[in-house]
Amino acid sequence: MKIKSVRARVFEWKGKTVPPQGNFCSNAMDLVYSKTESMSTFRFHSWTVVEIETDDGIIGLGNVALAPAIAKAIIDQYLTPLVLGQDPWDYEYLWQRMYRATHAWGRKGVTMAAISAIDLAIWDILGKSVNKPVFKLLGGRTKEKIPCYYSKLYRTDIKEMQLEAQKFLDQGFTAFKTRFGYGPAHLQKGVAENLKAVEAIREVIGYDNDLMLECYMGWNLEYAKRMLPKLEKFEPRWLEEPVIADDIDGYAELNQLTSIPISGGEHEFSLYGFKQLLDKKAVSVVQYDTNRVGGITAAHKINALCEAYSVPVIPHAGQMHNYHLTMSTLASPMSEYFPMHDVEVGNELFYYIFDGEPVAENGFVQLEDNKPGLGLTLKTEFLDQFNIIE
Repeated sequence: MKIKSVRARVFEWKGKTVPPQGNFCSNAMDLVYSKTESMSTFRFHSWTVVEIETDDGIIGLGNVALAPAIAKAIIDQYLTPLVLGQDPWDYEYLWQRMYRATHAWGRKGVTMAAISAIDLAIWDILGKSVNKPVFKLLGGRTKEKIPCYYSKLYRTDIKEMQLEAQKFLDQGFTAFKTRFGYGPAHLQKGVAENLKAVEAIREVIGYDNDLMLECYMGWNLEYAKRMLPKLEKFEPRWLEEPVIADDIDGYAELNQLTSIPISGGEHEFSLYGFKQLLDKKAVSVVQYDTNRVGGITAAHKINALCEAYSVPVIPHAGQMHNYHLTMSTLASPMSEYFPMHDVEVGNELFYYIFDGEPVAENGFVQLEDNKPGLGLTLKTEFLDQFNIIE
């Protein structure tokens, strides 16, 4: 079996979107003066889909959400020549070719995301070629089903947030993540607003359910050190991305400072990046995303590393590429979960492009033993809502 072709297409959403709201979610742009709404920088309303076909007709699907047009150019110009004509079962060799050939200008960010897309499609091929789901190739089922936490509690009207939390509590979820809407630029009023929102969610879900808190890189070290003592009484399971991804020493200081576990890794890349985080004891929860971190080949190694450090892995976003990793390792106790809803930040596009994503039941998702590969196909019902760039 050899790789015959690689096709990368950008799916640009032109359908309905939810309009931006102020203080929807703190983010790294909050500290930079801008006349535009800060979260706009982190919205992405397009997605790159990769289809790799073998000479015996198997097609594997991969995807990349970071800077899709740039990712497509990297795939077309630099990565495709490295994998054409190769045996997909030599996935480690192919990964190293892509990683090392782009090392001078890649290593992190969109280049690693582009490598991830190729790698995902290769693993999809491998599963389909032996009629097994990918998680069976990674070690098999370690859980009867995957516990997941509800993750769409962005900062909106307090009452609306409470109603949303109650709705999914009633559906059987026992863990919830909410976003802070305020950071250092909002001074003491923002501190009060942040605490008010956390208290409101705790009023609904109580203290016998998990609550996670996300900053999305919108704070800095000084502000986080002021906030952490005020948050401890709410007993959060973790505080996510309190500072920008490059401030590893800041993560490490915060992680030693508080009883609240500090989490991160959504914006970290490759085995080496996570070794640095773990060596410095910078995070107590690792949150890579398989379609960013280097694909399944890289994520599988990171899982083993985290297991050795006794640090849990709870990947960013739901999505099948992450579920297969979570199912196949004891290092990963649970998954993030978003229901399908109107396009807002951009993560939602996955559910408009791909069929096969499991729907949570009573706070769990299930992977089927008889769905080969990643278990995804391309949807057709929303194609008219996209501009598709070849």
